[in-house]
Amino acid sequence: MDYVTEMNYLTIKWLHILSATFLFGTGFGTAFYMFFSNRSGNVPAIAVVTRWVARADWWFTSPTVIIQPVTGYMMMRMAGYPMESRWIMWSLMLYALAGLCWLPVVWLQLKMRDMAALAAAGGTPLPARYWRYEKIWTALGFPAFAALIVVYWLMVHKPA
Repeated sequence: MDYVTEMNYLTIKWLHILSATFLFGTGFGTAFYMFFSNRSGNVPAIAVVTRWVARADWWFTSPTVIIQPVTGYMMMRMAGYPMESRWIMWSLMLYALAGLCWLPVVWLQLKMRDMAALAAAGGTPLPARYWRYEKIWTALGFPAFAALIVVYWLMVHKPA
């Protein structure tokens, strides 16, 4: 690689790492706060947290969902890795699994946000449907989290 190509590669790598950090950090952080605010049973607090979790997902997670594969593909091409590399294929499959979990989570979060806002405004308890959605939301988080942990490992180690 010449100097310009190397600098472009390093810039793309920096964007890839930064977006991976936002993706994972936002996902883990918002899940942590939403999970524990739900356990508090404090409806006004749940309303505030679900509102901000939904916003954080759109503001931070959504862009990284696009940036990750774009920068990953660019680095793969620049570094000369074949698309058929086992670690790349596993990374893509696990990333897709995380995405398939995330899409319904976003929908659930929006519905939960709306239910919590109504309950908080009316001074009423959260409806049973909120808690059904919360169980699904929690269950989907585990495979998504595990998949991204493995993708991180694959990104760093690039096993043959």
